[in-house]
Amino acid sequence: MAKAKIKRLYLIPILSKALDVIELLERDHAPLTLEDVYQKTNISKTSVYRILKTLVHRGYLAQTQSGQYRLVSRPRRLHFGFAVQSAEMPFSQAVGQSVAAAAAASGVELITLDNRYDPDVAVRNAEEFVAKRVDLVLEFQVEEAVAPRVAHIFKKADIPLIAIDVPHPNATYFGVDNFEVGHEAGSLLAQYAQRKWKGKVERVVGVGFSEAGSFVQSRIAGAFDGIRERLPDLAADRFHQIEGRGMREPSRRAMADFLRAARHGEHTLVAAATDSSALGVLDAIREAGHEPNFAIVGQDCIPEVLEEMRKGSSALIGSISHEAESYGPRLIQLGIALLRGYSVPPYNYVHHRAVTAETLASGQGVAASRAASSSDSL
Repeated sequence: MAKAKIKRLYLIPILSKALDVIELLERDHAPLTLEDVYQKTNISKTSVYRILKTLVHRGYLAQTQSGQYRLVSRPRRLHFGFAVQSAEMPFSQAVGQSVAAAAAASGVELITLDNRYDPDVAVRNAEEFVAKRVDLVLEFQVEEAVAPRVAHIFKKADIPLIAIDVPHPNATYFGVDNFEVGHEAGSLLAQYAQRKWKGKVERVVGVGFSEAGSFVQSRIAGAFDGIRERLPDLAADRFHQIEGRGMREPSRRAMADFLRAARHGEHTLVAAATDSSALGVLDAIREAGHEPNFAIVGQDCIPEVLEEMRKGSSALIGSISHEAESYGPRLIQLGIALLRGYSVPPYNYVHHRAVTAETLASGQGVAASRAASSSDSL
């Protein structure tokens, strides 16, 4: 006699449990505590807790002040606008990937436009987001001068705004503490000079980014302070600033011009506002044959800079990681909190970490940073 064929059920256990929780709340027509749900469903308490928190996060449940959970009407899917700084800039690319992944995981529909490092494009993109009636905008554009105009467009349309790395009027700020990351870079440079050159330094150069405004420029001010604290005998005329616009080629040209008036063989510390600027400086000093007497620290920990540091012989001795992979989860979480009326701080700083060839070799560099940031995200 032929055996009866067993019908296979293609079920997802945790999804089935989540539906049990929703159906329980529908049936009871009253708020329930975590303990109530646990007792009535016989699902493990850990699973019940995670299911409830997920359903609250996605807007299917609300939690009362007393800690009870109640069913709410099915939410409309949130639409966020995301204006990326430039699809061609490595750090911007990393932030964009992080935001896109976090939006997908949270059920947020993301409409992405490229500001292309251009203030006029940033304004047009702002107007397009308004036309598309997005619920909230994540704005990553670097021109401080156009920030009030961009912010005004969203204010008139009553669209909440989160400004990434460059503050905008009436916006919630998210990004690094620019003075602090600069100070950390300066400390790295001074320590290197003490260790390698016995503290003998003829020049300190800050490669700035004036278009981004005083907030981002404070990375250079912080770096100079960090150097002065460890090398207090350096005279004020040893400190110089050049303009790199945060990009590789403008920074290369600016450093090449600076080197034409500089004497060969002078020990020089360079604090760059971005890693792209740091790479431009590196290009210029290699072309001029100055690399052995230079030490450079950048900001962002982009892949090409990490590869330079791994060589162990590069003048690019360090970078400050801004934890790009942590931007997405925290930005999406912050946006949802704003739209739900929760109180959020006006300034929301990311974690940062100094990365050098030594920390990379010991496994305490970017990998450790990622582990730390992932434990902080929801």
